[in-house]
Amino acid sequence: MILIAGPCVIESRELIIQVAESLRKFNEMSGVEFYFKSSFDKANRTSISSFRGPGLQRGCEILAEVKEKFGYKILTDIHESYQAEPVARVADVLQIPAFLCRQTDLLVAAAGTQAVVNIKKGQFLSPQAMKHSVEKVLQTRSARAYTPQSGA
Repeated sequence: MILIAGPCVIESRELIIQVAESLRKFNEMSGVEFYFKSSFDKANRTSISSFRGPGLQRGCEILAEVKEKFGYKILTDIHESYQAEPVARVADVLQIPAFLCRQTDLLVAAAGTQAVVNIKKGQFLSPQAMKHSVEKVLQTRSARAYTPQSGA
């Protein structure tokens, strides 16, 4: 079993460190594989005026600090192909958002890194149709991919 936990978006460095600290005891006691998840940019917000996060550079700096200080594996989402390489320097898992789960260039860019690729299933796809997204990743180098069971 894998547990992925953390704030949806990086609201501030202080909040991220506080949440990471609060998860420490659980992580030490649980015995499950744990990934700290937070997003540097929530590009698919409904409103253009909604807070999206600190951006690529600052977000990666904050996630790198969490990784170094707490020893957590890091999972974060990417929205554009150019983000794959710099984010994979910090993140162990690159998450492809559900709205983007069929975007070939994004999937191939993520697969071209050393990170595992987590492809969230779009609500517009059947589980069977997700095999095509996974195949795009698996046919690129020796990439690893999975699709999570999302909460309701």
